[in-house]
Amino acid sequence: MDSDDELLGASDSEIVAVGDYYYISSDTESSGEEESDCGPDDYEPYEVTDEIASMREKRYVILTEKDIHERQEEGIKRVSSVFSIPRESACILLRQYKWNISKLSDEWFADEERVRKSVGLPANEVLLPDSQTLTCGICFEGYSTNALSSASCVHFYCHECWEGYISASINDGPGCLALRCPEPSCSAMVLEETINRLAKDEDKVKYKQLLLRSYIEDSKKIKWCPAPDCTCAVEFLGDGNYDVSCMCRFSFCWNCTEETHRPVSCETVSKWILKNSAESENVNWIIANSKPCPKCKKPIEKNHGCMHMTCRPPCNYQFCWLCLGPWSEHGSTTGGNNACNRYESAKEQGLFDEAEAKREQAKNSIMRYTHYYERWVSNQKSRQKAQADLQKFDTKNLAELSDVLGTPESQLKFIPEAWSQIVECRRVLQWTYAYGYYLEDKVKSEFFVYLQGEAESGLERLHKCAEKDIHAVLPNANNLSPTLKDFIEFRVKLVDLTRVTRTFFENLVRALEEGLEDVRGTDQSTSKKRSKNNTGASCKKPSARSKSGRNKVARTSR
Repeated sequence: MDSDDELLGASDSEIVAVGDYYYISSDTESSGEEESDCGPDDYEPYEVTDEIASMREKRYVILTEKDIHERQEEGIKRVSSVFSIPRESACILLRQYKWNISKLSDEWFADEERVRKSVGLPANEVLLPDSQTLTCGICFEGYSTNALSSASCVHFYCHECWEGYISASINDGPGCLALRCPEPSCSAMVLEETINRLAKDEDKVKYKQLLLRSYIEDSKKIKWCPAPDCTCAVEFLGDGNYDVSCMCRFSFCWNCTEETHRPVSCETVSKWILKNSAESENVNWIIANSKPCPKCKKPIEKNHGCMHMTCRPPCNYQFCWLCLGPWSEHGSTTGGNNACNRYESAKEQGLFDEAEAKREQAKNSIMRYTHYYERWVSNQKSRQKAQADLQKFDTKNLAELSDVLGTPESQLKFIPEAWSQIVECRRVLQWTYAYGYYLEDKVKSEFFVYLQGEAESGLERLHKCAEKDIHAVLPNANNLSPTLKDFIEFRVKLVDLTRVTRTFFENLVRALEEGLEDVRGTDQSTSKKRSKNNTGASCKKPSARSKSGRNKVARTSR
């Protein structure tokens, strides 16, 4: 078998082999270039910042609150100008049409009167009657005309009642954005100008915030970042990969807004999260580890002791754990306190087969789930720890290390980039356990376990280098003055490990997302050989790239 270093150093076109199974990568192109040995003077620091930024610009755009407000205002001004209507009316129209200018324009120019009526936007301003006093429609008190207002309709209310009405609506939530006249039979919309004139200051702030949020929540292409306290939104431009990373450094799946979870699908994530929180596992545990009391039917767990069981008060029923028969019928003739001849006899007759099979199945299900869940949680904690280490290094350790080594911070960026890769790989490993739990194909499952093991060992090497090997280039009791050569050797090692680990995990994610479709077993090779020849398809032998850059043919079973 190839060495671990060779496996981790695989290129994108690598085809991995293990045992009697083989996987053929869909990416068969190769650069044709061999890796060259570079000396310290020729070595360039590992930089991917521009590449990542370019990909981000193509796939998604991060919007701050300022960006959202500018886009919103631009749309309002555009509609106001084209439709020749006040700003407040344009805002109401866009809000009702979910900020879709194209749809609003089509319907407005097709039938302006119908749109106005459906939205509650009056065509003409309503003037106050000539009488000096009017009665408020809510408190029924008489007021002068300058102390009354309406929603551009014939229903007038005092300013105090308007303030209470608006405040109650805003405190109820986004429904205030479609606030209409207090008169139940009137559909006139309350404009933003009325709210700004009559509402309390704190209610004005809430209303503006709700209006801003509506621009995102009504959009099909923009979503809020789900990180706590983050006020940014992400506009997805679309290329099939839903993984996005916000300015707050929180990475999530734009499609389901859960944390990034490649290589598993959003559907698998939903099932896994539901399973982790559902009561089904509690039920399975009860079935696997308890038996119902023959009298009161309450579940009883036996964790130690003899077969003589006594149910809790007020039941107090005494029975045999094995056969569930009354203990009064048991004694030395039935096997004593630690055995039950009746149970053994009944078991031979098959009387307990169904119950035992159900209990054994529940036990196996719990053990399998626990295996995957514990490792899922373990990698989640490791990722969170690595994330904290990365943040600490960026905010504090990078500047200190620059001072100690006398090296510009720009020449030390390869260290936080290695930690970023560790965080990403921990996330991938975490979700491979959810992937493996739902993988039912035995042949694919065996190969998946191999790939998972290789990924873990490669990641551990990178993690060890970033976390422990760095101390070799720092001043300490045993190494007071590290040389430039020591630093360069560490840099080359860490950058190489970062690169090969990233390549391996990218190939792993691609393979799992494709469902390991090209994995075959020896029992399938013969039956499928003829069909492959008929279609003209051929399977290339797996290869791995050695340290020198030359391709080595890996073993496949025939």
